[in-house]
Amino acid sequence: MPETILVVAEQREGKLNRVSWETLAAGQAIAAETGWVLEASVIGDSVGSVASEIAGKKVAKVYDVESPELKKYTPDAFSAALKEFLTSKQPKLVLMPHTYQVRDFIPKLATAMGRTVISDCVGFRKDGDKVLFTRQMFQGKFAADVSFNCDAPWFVTFQNGAFRGDKVEAGSSAAPIESVKVGISQGIVRNNPQEVFKEAKQAVDLTQAEIIVSVGRGIKEQKNIELAKQLADALGGEIAASRPICDSGWLPMDRQIGSSGQTVAPKLYLALGISGAIQHIVGMKGARSVVAINKDHEAPIFEIADVAVVGNLFDIVPPLIEEVKKAKAGN
Repeated sequence: MPETILVVAEQREGKLNRVSWETLAAGQAIAAETGWVLEASVIGDSVGSVASEIAGKKVAKVYDVESPELKKYTPDAFSAALKEFLTSKQPKLVLMPHTYQVRDFIPKLATAMGRTVISDCVGFRKDGDKVLFTRQMFQGKFAADVSFNCDAPWFVTFQNGAFRGDKVEAGSSAAPIESVKVGISQGIVRNNPQEVFKEAKQAVDLTQAEIIVSVGRGIKEQKNIELAKQLADALGGEIAASRPICDSGWLPMDRQIGSSGQTVAPKLYLALGISGAIQHIVGMKGARSVVAINKDHEAPIFEIADVAVVGNLFDIVPPLIEEVKKAKAGN
């Protein structure tokens, strides 16, 4: 019997996290390389519709893991549910998106099962009988290929943008769905979750944004960020920044992109006045298209940009905003 790869998809309020599709794409790639069987699971309460959505993709089977205790996320309930489920199924490899939620419970789950985790991976490769997983080290300056030296199940999390979610293969027919009821004993869950906290109404998870306009030191003054916001609004995107901007308090810390901020992979990333230090690059190099505007023609950001515009952003951005508005009005 071939080994099994199990993708644990993440859902919030009945909607799949975008990074879950990327993880499923990773699972399909590993299955194609190894010949292992790919299955998927979603955990929660009354999430059958989410399981059906996944079943339309190229997977052998989907598990709908349910319990009333899983309606709201808690690390205790998720760890207990997955431990029970994984112990009964014994997959070889368990893949999860490297989200805040997974990072919260995966250490508890792996420890409870006496296993280890290779986290925040950006790729994989097969080396003989081994599957190696690639992790960035020293803020993206080096990459290390890591393998497991323990019994299965092996736990791996993939970084946002490591794989293309829109490249997930559809199945020739809907995969079967198995409903699994897990029992979570009274007293296991030690906290009572309240409504999801947001620092402000405009707070956003940038990992879900498809268009991001990001500003760096080249914006010069805090008041000039309004120009970048106008461009973001015109494009229907989100505003973000490099670390110096957030350290100065010009934008909140949840808008920071980079090794000490968020890792994003939008369809379009516009870098305004960002030089491109490695600490910033590691947070956005998974973007599908990068447009960089900088007056320094030797700015490192141009090395990864798909479109490099050398010039003063204050001369370039205002007419760009007008052209975007005209294009939208024409449609």
